[in-house]
Amino acid sequence: MRFFDEMNATSTDLREHYKTYGRWLGQQTSELMRSRRDEAEMIFRRVGITFAVYGDKDEDGAGTERLIPFDLIPRVIPAAEWREMERGLKQRVTALNRFLEDVYHGQDILRAGIIPAEPVLNNAQFRKEMLGLKVPGGIYSMIAGIDIVRACNPDGSGTYYVLEDNLRVPSGVSYMLENRKMMMRLFPELFAEHRVAPVAHYPDLLLDTLRAMAPTNVNEPTAVVLTPGSSNAAYFEHAFLAQQMGIELVEGQDMFVKDDFVYMRTTRGPQRVDVIYRRLDDDFMDPEAFRKDSTLGVAGLLRAYRAGNVTLANAFGTGIADDKSIYPYVPKMIEFYLGEKPILQNVPTHVCRDKGDLKYVLDNLSELVVKEVHGAGGYGMLVGPASTKAEIESFRQALLANPSNYIAQPTLSLSTCPTFVESGIAPRHIDLRPFVLSGKTVQMVPGGLTRVALKEGSLVVNSSQGGGTKDTWVLEA
Repeated sequence: MRFFDEMNATSTDLREHYKTYGRWLGQQTSELMRSRRDEAEMIFRRVGITFAVYGDKDEDGAGTERLIPFDLIPRVIPAAEWREMERGLKQRVTALNRFLEDVYHGQDILRAGIIPAEPVLNNAQFRKEMLGLKVPGGIYSMIAGIDIVRACNPDGSGTYYVLEDNLRVPSGVSYMLENRKMMMRLFPELFAEHRVAPVAHYPDLLLDTLRAMAPTNVNEPTAVVLTPGSSNAAYFEHAFLAQQMGIELVEGQDMFVKDDFVYMRTTRGPQRVDVIYRRLDDDFMDPEAFRKDSTLGVAGLLRAYRAGNVTLANAFGTGIADDKSIYPYVPKMIEFYLGEKPILQNVPTHVCRDKGDLKYVLDNLSELVVKEVHGAGGYGMLVGPASTKAEIESFRQALLANPSNYIAQPTLSLSTCPTFVESGIAPRHIDLRPFVLSGKTVQMVPGGLTRVALKEGSLVVNSSQGGGTKDTWVLEA
């Protein structure tokens, strides 16, 4: 299979936007690069930039803490490419928010037959409690993380595709910010030679977005970050973002609802909370409305939300729009709501609840990637070309038992980027997660989190599956 190399146009020629960096890299010794990598690991460990892996348990039964491996070689995107990608991302997230507003109100797209009603209305992420509820500005997903990959065309060029939409509680932005700080610390000379667009202002944009969507008649809104607690895999990010925005990090037990208003407990007494950036799934947010056994949320939160006295980022029920069974219809959403052709294309997708698609998938399992529609983190999926006969047969039985629970896609030739591994510099597959903020306007910082599959030949970039991260440089024109 042929792969698009982000840095090398040929075996002897670098792509234009990598030439300055490539000349610098060619002058560095392996010893220097290893010492810089060790320095980065030491600093990340000291700062506590870790995530919990639930599959690995320590002696107390808790998820073990790991560093996400950081690669020293950046992923570089030229200005013109980024401008086009940014246009496509803003278009896509705008349409997804329009879809969510429609689904919980008029349901025009369902009545028009553009999207089948069954996978929407019977979806586990559909929240009937949201029907008819107006949210500020019609914005359901204020923070979206859209996963982008680049595949190689027959002529050797590369095309960007959207692989996945993350509209509930997308994670990873803290690593984007920390990776940039680390690169500037380790290699300050590179930033004197390259006009790299900044990303450090993301927390300011996030806080402005949250406050702009506060309930009406609130002049100085109080925003908080709601975390499930320190045992959560992304707790570092929750604490980091709260600290960077200068707002409180709270757990459910730190808040209560009275007279349909939300308050947090402080040493000076109760303080009203107007905006909650929640990093907690719907089911656990309000034991009064959803899971009765949840000790992580705030009883009565839905009542306060329905009364318009608190804003949630992101809204309840956004999970419908990032469910993999809805993903194939996003291009049609863009045309239906915006009257525009999609700028960014989907990966061709087979919907296994369709009998014709299911037959094709069953006949070609060894060549396809099969995913659970509710799966995340690289779990619940089959990468056909990398799987054993037994694994393929196991997935065949799962598909036959519950076909509507799966989609399938071709095994994409994900682009590669040179990566500093134990054997030296070698190509590894990557993706990109830009973060899109929707409030009064739709905006984003240039770039995002580049994730890299560190295992040779692997296409799975998720940190929970051993993937690492890179700094992403968008070059200013």
